Amino acid sequence: MNKSDLIEYLSEKMAQPKKKTEDVVNHIFDTMTNVLAEGGRIEIRGFGSFVTKDYGCYTGRNPRTGESIEVKPKRLPTFKVGKELRERVNGGPLNPSHDDSDDD
Repeated sequence: MNKSDLIEYLSEKMAQPKKKTEDVVNHIFDTMTNVLAEGGRIEIRGFGSFVTKDYGCYTGRNPRTGESIEVKPKRLPTFKVGKELRERVNGGPLNPSHDDSDDD
């Protein structure tokens, strides 16, 4: 599922206009991006945590030339899966309060 598929699915599931759903999804992703860019943490219970991890500089190797190069320090976003999601992906039961059935 890509972002467009997600917007389409949520729009139908929540009976909301596609444009409104797209705005909400974009706001969520923008907020998450901003929090991570500032070094923050996003925890969604039962799903997982988004955090940033700092990597120091190190000596790497150019795969094409074999030349040694100095790789600058960087901070990258990472995701740590939550227990409920891990269990569900491995065939565990779906949390009944968050299933895919229509509960209008």
